[in-house]
Amino acid sequence: MRALLPRRGDLTETIATLREVVLSPLDLVHRVPEGMRAGDDVVVLIHGFFATAGVFRPMRKALEERAGAKIASFTHAPGEGVERIAKKLARLVTKMPEGIRLHLVGHSLGGLVARYYVQELGGAERVTQTISIASPFFGTRVAHLFPILVGKDLHHESEVLAKLRARAREHDVPHLSLLAEADRVVVPETSAMFPVGEVVSFRDRGHNSLLYDARSIDVIVERVRGGRPCSVSRRLHTI
Repeated sequence: MRALLPRRGDLTETIATLREVVLSPLDLVHRVPEGMRAGDDVVVLIHGFFATAGVFRPMRKALEERAGAKIASFTHAPGEGVERIAKKLARLVTKMPEGIRLHLVGHSLGGLVARYYVQELGGAERVTQTISIASPFFGTRVAHLFPILVGKDLHHESEVLAKLRARAREHDVPHLSLLAEADRVVVPETSAMFPVGEVVSFRDRGHNSLLYDARSIDVIVERVRGGRPCSVSRRLHTI
């Protein structure tokens, strides 16, 4: 009888996916905070494939209330490639004043976009740190489902991903990779490890549930609030 019951991780992931569906109709336009000044912590939230900025609502609230951060976000259309989305991110950043502490937090595809902006579009001069949440830096098996769309950037032999990995050490912008040990989109979950920076792995969490897990949100809030930045050395913590 027990074997017929869903595993805890599966149930949590299902609930998280449904939560994404409910939140996706929200926040369909670009959101740039008002009153930004030098020294402010400003977080840009970058969503993944088939999502919108709305999926970040719980995390956004935590960052605003607990880290005192100002939040910027934008929604990109399904199927757009990494470079195209990164160029939209670059245009968004030009609307922000110099001297802010700019943090890029990306889920899945969004984490790739964050690093592409830093490494290929001059973002290293503006960005304080990048944080990826279950981002397939070494590819994902579901890429073949979208061969003529963004899938060309997400397969295991993608030139875009190879470039991101090869040039990871050319910039000193700190990076934190968050991994979900029950991830069924990025398999194995270690494919979500960027070649540099710190890694935090979460037990019993999947690709989408990592967005809403209280522990992962705590880690992100602490980083933005001024906690110890991620160094270029490799450290792995499991929570």
